[in-house]
Order: sequence, then C-alpha cells, then structure tokens
Amino acid sequence: MIEWTFHPATDDDLHRIADLKVTVMREHVERLHPWREDAVRAYLHARYVPTNTRIVAVAGRFAGCVALRRAEGCHWIEQFYLHPDFQGQGLGSAVLAALLAECDAVGVVVRLHVLRQSPAQRMYERHGFVFECEDDVEVRMVRTARRG
Repeated sequence: MIEWTFHPATDDDLHRIADLKVTVMREHVERLHPWREDAVRAYLHARYVPTNTRIVAVAGRFAGCVALRRAEGCHWIEQFYLHPDFQGQGLGSAVLAALLAECDAVGVVVRLHVLRQSPAQRMYERHGFVFECEDDVEVRMVRTARRG
C-alpha cells in the first residue's frame, strides 16, 4: 500500500487541480458528450472552495485532491482526482476510506456524483455506495453512515 498524506488546499492549488482534472477526466467525458476544456475548467473554478479541499500527497509529491462539502443532512465528496501515476494502486480506495471514516464518526450520509460508465463507480460500490438517481451524464450515489 502506498503511504500518503492529506494537507489543506489553498487558492494557489486551483490551477494544478484544474490541470489534473483535464488530464484525468477528458477520456471519460468524451464518451458522454463533446469535450470542452474551457467549460471543464470554468466549472471547477466556479465551485472550488479551498477550505473543503484536501491535497493528496505521496512522498511529498502532488498525487491528487478531494473535496468534502458539508450540506444539509449530508456530506458530498467532490473533485476527487488522482494523477494517473497513482491510479490502480489502492490510493483512491485508501483516501475514500479515510473520508468515510470521518463521516461515519459523525453519523452523516455521504453523497457523490460519478460520470456514467466510469470505472470509479465500482470502487464507490465496494465502499458501500448505492445508486440513487442518474441523468445523461452522471450517476448520483449515496452511502448511509456506519456505526462502529
């Protein structure tokens, strides 16, 4: 298992997060509708909240990011991107497990959106997420809090 850490994101991290999003999301988005890099970046810029976002680091190297947004009655996992160099090694699952442990400790429901046909959906299902609804682009999944 890869050793990794979280550290808080800052305003200065937005550009490298946007670059990472473009790198990891393009092929998945292109399956569903035409790719518009400007729209992908604008969407992130409009929704980026550094206080909700954590940087994932491996050996001090930027490996990805994830946001945990608190909302009425639930928390949302958003902007979960891992650099391709770190995919397929259990890092995404470890990061997700850490976030879910935090949510379970306070007994909160967790929601997220995943692109339709994304391989990430299987990881979310392994961690207890179930289908809630979908549209032409995304599947919304939900996971109830687990106790002890």
